[in-house]
Amino acid sequence: MHSTIQERLKFLKANRDTLVVDGDTHLSSFENMPEEMALRQNASPNYFQGKAITIENLIAEMDMAGVHVSLSWQNPAVTHYTTDQAYNFESLKKANDYIQQAAEAYPTRIIPAGWTDPKALGAEGAKKMVDYCIHNLGFVIVKMNPAQNAYRMDSDEIVDVLDHIVGQGAIPAFHFGGDTEFTPASALRKIAMRHPDSPVIAVHMGGGGSHYVDGDNIHLEARELGLECPNIFYILSAKRDCHIESDLITYQLASDPYSRNIACASDAPNGRQSWNFGGYERMFKTLMNATVHTDERVRMHPDLFTKNIIQNYLGRNLIDLVVNGYANLIQKHKAAATLLYDK
Repeated sequence: MHSTIQERLKFLKANRDTLVVDGDTHLSSFENMPEEMALRQNASPNYFQGKAITIENLIAEMDMAGVHVSLSWQNPAVTHYTTDQAYNFESLKKANDYIQQAAEAYPTRIIPAGWTDPKALGAEGAKKMVDYCIHNLGFVIVKMNPAQNAYRMDSDEIVDVLDHIVGQGAIPAFHFGGDTEFTPASALRKIAMRHPDSPVIAVHMGGGGSHYVDGDNIHLEARELGLECPNIFYILSAKRDCHIESDLITYQLASDPYSRNIACASDAPNGRQSWNFGGYERMFKTLMNATVHTDERVRMHPDLFTKNIIQNYLGRNLIDLVVNGYANLIQKHKAAATLLYDK
């Protein structure tokens, strides 16, 4: 596994100027699902929320969509939980193990990321899962979903696990959407300010399935919050296209470090890569055509978006975050010879 991580990092560093990276994909193994859930997944060809995709499904979609690399974590919609925390731990462990298996099979196509769950596992179990993801699987990112957990992302349980992730030298990630009341911008602000020198990934940038009208407020709050807290890194997925474009224009005008803090994504399987990255390609094409663009800010800055700048959003920003994250992790644990990524 040590060699796999090194191979991935070498590939990302060497190709950061050309790779298209999807910053939000969810994978599932049908073998790990309860039989009833697996049967439901295959019962109908019609789409439903959380329909599982395997690593083979994702690679095929990546090839169609022109996506070279995907950051992948488990799919919470198909990870089975009960009231038994020990059972839940094993269920989530299998889901995280599948992500690692995918990354082992495709070391230059998949950036693996972990998942923990303070509600299903309890705070101590969630921290144990963090340790497993970092030290056993070699993940540099560990995600939580307060909306799924049904308590605020700045609650004591979440903060306890957040502190543990940062303390281990890894990068915390959160579902940050307008789909529930559990992830308000004020809570993300507290999280970011608690560890101002460490990056915090906020997936969906306030999107994540919110109502078109009701979601506008958190979209605007998220946009402003990122300019207030330069350690917040946003993943643009499951969000209205008009807001995504405005986010990119705003952050490009704000320049570094803010323009380095956004990456494009699909939220597969909840969003199709081919649809999303086809849309990104056409959107960026219009942003380069500044003289006729409908946004006055773009017309006033005709060189705001170039091919080189666009590459930041399509791949380079996320690659740099991951590469720097591993460098920090290795440095923090350089004396621990048992760590998988130790040099």
